[in-house]
Amino acid sequence: MLPTRTEAERLLKEAEVCNPGPWGNHSRVCAHCAEKIAQSCKGLNPEKAYVMGLLHDIGRKFGVRHLGHVSDGYTYMMSLGYDEAARICLTHSFSSFTLDDYVGKWDVSEEELELIKSKLTNFEQNDYDRLIKLCDSLAGSEGVMDIRDRMNDVRRRYGGYPKQKWDRNLALKEYFEKKAGRDIYEIVEKDTFRIGGSD
Repeated sequence: MLPTRTEAERLLKEAEVCNPGPWGNHSRVCAHCAEKIAQSCKGLNPEKAYVMGLLHDIGRKFGVRHLGHVSDGYTYMMSLGYDEAARICLTHSFSSFTLDDYVGKWDVSEEELELIKSKLTNFEQNDYDRLIKLCDSLAGSEGVMDIRDRMNDVRRRYGGYPKQKWDRNLALKEYFEKKAGRDIYEIVEKDTFRIGGSD
C-alpha cells in the first residue's frame, strides 16, 4: 500500500520541517526521474513510481543518520500502513540486496541491523526496487545529474564507493534504457529539469 501523491508530498514537507536539508529536493528529483522512466516502460505505474521516489529517503525526517535512515524510513512507513513505501525505504540503499556494498556509517542498533538484514533476505528484487536505486543515483538536489558525477559526489563525501555498486548502477541504467528504448538522460530531461528551493 502507498499514500496518494498529495499525501506523499505532505509527508515529505512535514519531514523537511523536522530535519531541513538538500535531501528533500533530492527526493523530489528522484520522484521526477522515477515517474518519467515509468512512463516510458511497459508494466510500470508512473504514479506509484513517483510516490516511491518521493518517499525513499523519508527516514531522514528523524535526524542526520546514515544506515539509520533506512530502518527509520521502513519503521515510519510501516507505522502508517504504507508497506510498499516502507520496502523502498529499505531496498534503495542496497544494489546487491545485501549489506556488502553499503556506502556510509553503520549507525544502527543491533535490532535495527537485524531488521534490515532480515527484510533484505526476504524481499525478492523487483523493477520498482531497481528503478528507485537508479533514480537515487541520478538525483541531485537541484536537478538530474550524470550518474557517474553523482556517484563521484557520493565517493567524495563518504571516502569511497564500491566498484560492484558502481557497476550495478551503470547496469541499471542500461537495463531501463533497453526497456524504454531510449536514452535515460533524455527520458528524465537531464539538461532541462530543475527544481526550486520551495517546490
